Amino acid sequence: MSRLSLNTATINRADLATALDVTVKAGIPAVGLWRKPVQDVGLAEAAARVADSGLRVSSLCRGGFFTAVAGPVRQAALDDNRRAIEETATLAAAGAPGSAAVLVLVPGGLPPGDRDLPGARERVAEAVAELAPVAEAAGVTLALEPMHPIYAADRGVISTLGQALDIAEAVTGVGVVIDTFHVWWDPDLPRQIARAGRAGRIAGFQVGDWITPFPADALLARGLMGEGHIDFPAIVEQLDEAGYRGDIEVEIFRREIWDADPRVVAERVVDAFRVAVEG
Repeated sequence: MSRLSLNTATINRADLATALDVTVKAGIPAVGLWRKPVQDVGLAEAAARVADSGLRVSSLCRGGFFTAVAGPVRQAALDDNRRAIEETATLAAAGAPGSAAVLVLVPGGLPPGDRDLPGARERVAEAVAELAPVAEAAGVTLALEPMHPIYAADRGVISTLGQALDIAEAVTGVGVVIDTFHVWWDPDLPRQIARAGRAGRIAGFQVGDWITPFPADALLARGLMGEGHIDFPAIVEQLDEAGYRGDIEVEIFRREIWDADPRVVAERVVDAFRVAVEG
């Protein structure tokens, strides 16, 4: 429980004040924040509320979406990521001791009409390299998140932990986020987790289960730990052996969860974490 963090996407209909309140009352010591609730109240007010909550900040979601070709759309994405770096630094500084200034980067999918997957991946690498010095100056770790291949077209052209590490290891101060939902299927996962640990590149760890039957909207396909097919103790052990000692965020995208009372969801998160993750 000391490492449990509630990613606010799990209670995505709660405003920032509610999200912080239910996290505290559930006895969860850390929170993973999303940018929209922060922007709804303004960065200064959000930081003040985080400070008052006494919670650690485990990450800020999300930056990224780097696959547009050169032009105004790509420039707008880079500018937005610079703002996200500032937000990450401010919120981490406001959090309790042990907070992590980690900005989660979703790579982005193929631009409209584009079928050049290798080219899109190269543009992700170029954007990460361009932003890395900005993040380093702000004390922020950029954390690239590989996504399950079903999202390669529209959200994440980086599909494996190995691909994410290839990009991260080429730049100083860039890490990866390991999300069980996205990487559990990969037969090379244990070797790549060990590689990430040796390189000191594990910036975050998120958990959510793979459920079947799959819903019509693939984005909303995550279950609470223990509801699906993922062997959480095995992956947690691999992260432990790799030296990761940071927070473990529970991040669930599922309509049934979103429609429920956030307080009830937070309690269910605690119960599922104790059973499936802590063992």
